[in-house]
Amino acid sequence: MSPPVSIVIPTQRRLQGLARAARSTFAQQGVDPAGLELVVVDNDAVASAAGVVEALAAEAPFAVRYVHEPAAGVANARNAGVAAARGELIAFLDDDEEASGGWLAALLDVQARHGADVVFGPVRARADWLEVGHRAYFEHFFSRSGPSQSCDLDHYYGCGDSLVRRAALPDRERPFSAVRNQIGGEDDLLFGAMQRAGARFAWAAQAWVWEDPAPERLTLRYTALRAFAYGQGASAHSAAAGDWPGVAGWMAAGVVQALAFAALALAGRLAGSPRFVFALDRAARGLGKTLWQRPFKIRFYGLAGPSPAGPIHPVPLAPPSVRPAAPDAPRPEDGAPPAPAGPADRGRGAPARC
Repeated sequence: MSPPVSIVIPTQRRLQGLARAARSTFAQQGVDPAGLELVVVDNDAVASAAGVVEALAAEAPFAVRYVHEPAAGVANARNAGVAAARGELIAFLDDDEEASGGWLAALLDVQARHGADVVFGPVRARADWLEVGHRAYFEHFFSRSGPSQSCDLDHYYGCGDSLVRRAALPDRERPFSAVRNQIGGEDDLLFGAMQRAGARFAWAAQAWVWEDPAPERLTLRYTALRAFAYGQGASAHSAAAGDWPGVAGWMAAGVVQALAFAALALAGRLAGSPRFVFALDRAARGLGKTLWQRPFKIRFYGLAGPSPAGPIHPVPLAPPSVRPAAPDAPRPEDGAPPAPAGPADRGRGAPARC
């Protein structure tokens, strides 16, 4: 008998993160392990995660299956996971995330009560903030916040920390577009198409996960590039739908947004205000709305890189040096983040609206 729920974790050369993510699924509460399976998709050409997955399977309370997808690319990895999954409900967890104990139960509860085709949950970033500058901005950028109560949504978010009903997918085995393998946004294309087809989205306020951004991503250069790519989304989606007046509107809005927030960022920087980074983020998103064409696409995924050398051994679960309080606890901020300008700005840091 097929399990009702498949948990899919795509991974590429993040063995420590993979072990943490997988073990967090083993500790889920309020769900029957007999109805679960974990599918780990190794998107490294040399199958570097095979040994880790074998070790994890030995301690798992439910079936763990290893899938090797050597063709690099975020869409390829997600598609391999969907194709291998046996459940009618598919929960996605990234290899830099750690699910809270009630994560899956909360997703399933909201899906059942709201009749949702896709359910999204909150993401809370964590790092050794004592070593990282601009804490408020990075914490905001890599998190996904929303209302305190679960509800229906009129928009969508990214795939990490989500639950998808397989029957609602336009393609039940390869729903993610391979054209987004390197630049990302494959989930935006999918959920956008599902929304146009009448899919129902919902927010599960209690289905929260931690995210541990890689140290090399905790830089203003990286987040500016990602913000630029997020900004490209609205114009690119309008172009894909053949809505050229919409494209022109987004591009014009982007010019105004880029110039206005670039001026604010410069003024804030000169004044020594830590909030200048929020304006810089908005300026980058505005620029992305204007420069959305193919020559300006940035590759974030599927890039060739070194694989772990030597034999693969089980990876111990090592917590980060600083674990913040629960998501509903107040956090120190050096400035309140600005509200998002629109759908194109819905990166990790954009709040949900029900």
